[in-house]
Amino acid sequence: MNKTHRLCLVLGDQLSFDLASLKGLDAEQDTVLLVEVMEEASHVPHHPQKIALIFSAMRHFAEALKQRGIRVQYVTLDDPQNSGSVPGELRRWQSLLHAEELHLTECGDWRLEQSLKECGLAIQWHTDSRFLCSRADFSSWAEGKKQLRMEFFYREMRRKSGLLLNGDGSPVGGTWNFDAENRKTLPKGLRAPSPMRFSADAVTQDVLALVAKNFSSHYGALDAFDYPVTHADAQALWDYFLDWGLAAFGDYQDAMASDEPFLFHARISAALNIGLLDLRRLCNDVEAAYWAHRIPLNAAEGFIRQLIGWREYVRGVYWLKMPEYASGNLFGNSRPLPEFYWTGDTQMNCMSQAIGQSLKYAYAHHIQRLMVTGNFALLAGIAPSQICDWYLAIYMDAFDWVELPNTLGMVMHADGGYLGSKPYCASGQYIKRMSDYCRDCAYKVSESTTYDACPFNSLYWHFLMRHGDLLRGNQRMSMIYKNLDRMPESRQQALWQRGQFLLAKLDEGESF
Repeated sequence: MNKTHRLCLVLGDQLSFDLASLKGLDAEQDTVLLVEVMEEASHVPHHPQKIALIFSAMRHFAEALKQRGIRVQYVTLDDPQNSGSVPGELRRWQSLLHAEELHLTECGDWRLEQSLKECGLAIQWHTDSRFLCSRADFSSWAEGKKQLRMEFFYREMRRKSGLLLNGDGSPVGGTWNFDAENRKTLPKGLRAPSPMRFSADAVTQDVLALVAKNFSSHYGALDAFDYPVTHADAQALWDYFLDWGLAAFGDYQDAMASDEPFLFHARISAALNIGLLDLRRLCNDVEAAYWAHRIPLNAAEGFIRQLIGWREYVRGVYWLKMPEYASGNLFGNSRPLPEFYWTGDTQMNCMSQAIGQSLKYAYAHHIQRLMVTGNFALLAGIAPSQICDWYLAIYMDAFDWVELPNTLGMVMHADGGYLGSKPYCASGQYIKRMSDYCRDCAYKVSESTTYDACPFNSLYWHFLMRHGDLLRGNQRMSMIYKNLDRMPESRQQALWQRGQFLLAKLDEGESF
């Protein structure tokens, strides 16, 4: 009996040997297809290091599959026959190989999944089992709820996974969430471990040359590329973090420091998101480190919460609410993204630090994204679509399923509070408390209305004033508005005028 020839398409963020669509492959009969295409590399101007990471990891994964005896067709970006799109390549290879079955694991991008569903081919879709919560399971959990709270979802994931639970099912330590113990500022003299770096092998060097040639117009440096591109190297990076970073991560995960882009963060999110690391193994390793008394509970719980709580939660929201979710714009923002987001050319030291390291490393940790670059975009009234595209383009770990809810919902509150119960807005005082950025800034964080006052200060109050009709009814904002109402009218007017002046400068294309 003749066997059916299966063609399995593996995308650049699906580089896992345990991928559902790879199950049951016949090494002699079936084929795995991987493609580098211009459409996916340029639909936003992705950071050159991000493109290099994915292409190099894809090439290494293809070689690893071949070593396992699996037939692989690999299409490079500069292949003369390359059609330039994922659906185009799937159609081309289905025809060339006369494949009777096409298999594909769920995409991480609604746009790409729709284009594949509409490409005219009968595709057998597989659930992405790399996640703890399937799309269907999240939809069932969300059914009937007007608002979705991550905390309650997270508790369900803890119960489902069994992580950090006592024998009776109660949380270790007596509470589910130790977030209040994850906000310490960095003490003077405390040094973070040096980041683990990986040198480029011949495959990566070829990719770096390819990216330099084809994406020179994209923002971001390529010469600092040092990320793991294989499963073994990603595991080495993870082991290094377990040994040297995780114990202090719980205390200082929200801290920021000048010229310290990584601090105690793992830098494994990109490797995890493209399939080089396994979610369940990471969580089990963290739990084991806690039980072995190698790390404190707030570090273990804080890290696990990010993985099975927030990460799974935003993915669930994305697939539950797309495509309508992407058009959210509660505040009616229309201001273009300032040019200095692409250059780092600003006298605001916090912004210069966060943007500068993002351009150099394609990396910033969650507080730099949320409370510095994101906070400014929120206060300045930047169009949500523009800041979303910036995050998607600039960060190594940014894929639409994780970037869009985090930016549109968490950062910009553009979804009307569906994802987060309040806007994460703050004045410069928050940045001063959590970093040393203000120390070397051209602006004074202690001032709000003078010519040299921190722009975050007046823009914060201006944001609250101009959106009072939408936010005053929010219980979590009531104290803030009471503070605003207690201000003398002259003070409110001065803050308003300073905010107006700064926004006018943005509209004229000026930097701060």
